[in-house]
Amino acid sequence: MQDQQNHPIKANCCGCTACASICTHQAITMEPDTLGFLYPKVNLEKCTNCGICEKVCAFNENYDKSLNLEKPEAYGARHKDINEVETSRSGAAFIALSDWVLEQGGIVYGVGYKNHFQVAHKRATNKRERNEFKGSKYVQSDLNNTFLQVKNDLRDGKIVLFSGTPCQTAGLNKFIGKRLREKLFLIDIVCHGVPSPYLWKDYISYYEKKHNKKIISVNFRDKNKFGWNDHKESLIFEDGEKIFPKHHPWSTLFCNRIMYRESCGNCFFCNTTRPSDITIADFWGWEKVNSKANIDNKGLSLLLINTVKGRNLFNIAKEELNTFNAKLEDCLQPNLLYPSKLNNQREQFENSYQKYGYNYIIKQYTNLGTKRRIKLYWQLIKYRIRTFIK
Repeated sequence: MQDQQNHPIKANCCGCTACASICTHQAITMEPDTLGFLYPKVNLEKCTNCGICEKVCAFNENYDKSLNLEKPEAYGARHKDINEVETSRSGAAFIALSDWVLEQGGIVYGVGYKNHFQVAHKRATNKRERNEFKGSKYVQSDLNNTFLQVKNDLRDGKIVLFSGTPCQTAGLNKFIGKRLREKLFLIDIVCHGVPSPYLWKDYISYYEKKHNKKIISVNFRDKNKFGWNDHKESLIFEDGEKIFPKHHPWSTLFCNRIMYRESCGNCFFCNTTRPSDITIADFWGWEKVNSKANIDNKGLSLLLINTVKGRNLFNIAKEELNTFNAKLEDCLQPNLLYPSKLNNQREQFENSYQKYGYNYIIKQYTNLGTKRRIKLYWQLIKYRIRTFIK
């Protein structure tokens, strides 16, 4: 379904680029909205109404489940090399899985940076390039022509591992088709929702202007400072200074679900029938399963093995991992059960950003603003008074 500008209704599009990638007439381009989320736009002069763009769309309840096991196999996992764990977001399971692909002369696709911290999918042919994919990036990645690159690699006979959000893996799976799927390994993450690319760009610019120097490194969740289970960002400048932004505005906006893509509230993949061979996540609730697995709070991965292919890859990677079995029912995080509920101020937030810009919304919707802090203070006072009266 499209609006008058030939864009799909926003809640029905995850921006995976499958439609633009498959169009042989190049009639579809991916265009940004107010927040920088990309949506397909159709050039009606080039379009032949062949319908292939609609057929390739996997953002619906009928996505391909033909390879899935009857029930995922759940494991806790941590890399045996503690350096890999300390430099990864959770337990570095992705490193072990992708190592084998690279050792076979294969290609690994994951999320890194381009053009000064613009979050984007990139292609890696060695471990040095792959290591850029370590760590969480809480921004929707720019896929650009990644789907076409993956197809070319598969046609060249390469083994390919692609990691991304479940909507991205579902889209790639549909785009590639069954004939080339044999050598393609898909890894998805348990995703809460993807934040705005434009807001992220403004966030970087805000702190560079504030400190009058260039940022050279970012960490969306700095576990070296706060531990694995916390959610606070850090920035490093060119002179070596490292800061932890006051009140952690990016983490605040992320956790408030106010800057997610609209389709995130309509996600079809928040279940245990995943559109990938393996699902990776932080292993929340590990204490119920193995009380010693993460006692140092350095991180632990949850792996869901979804297909026979995924099981085979996991069995190879286990040589580099310490693993233990888990019951699926002990691993059911919220986003394995249902989509994130978007903040009810989501539309107002986008309108405010469009009208007033980043500096306004960062003060209005996080704890950075004086009015916001006063409001929260009085809410706390009222809560304590009500509690005391009871």
